[in-house]
Amino acid sequence: MRVVAELPRPDCKITIFSMNMKFIIKFEQGNLEQTFKVAELDITGGVNGIFQILDEDFISRVVQNFGIMRDNFQMTWSKHEA
Repeated sequence: MRVVAELPRPDCKITIFSMNMKFIIKFEQGNLEQTFKVAELDITGGVNGIFQILDEDFISRVVQNFGIMRDNFQMTWSKHEA
């Protein structure tokens, strides 16, 4: 797996990897991550095609998912801490 691009942002870090004819798009925020896999053959223009997919609307929904993920984990963690 090799890194083909990194997009640091204030709300999350985005890393794009290439492996086995797939682009792997990884979003990180603290100890949470979300990963999306896309076949390289499905993307026109290589990694530049990935940049077109990653519009602000999509990224904001990914960031919202981090909040949901964090809430879900905190709820389950608190059940087992007591």
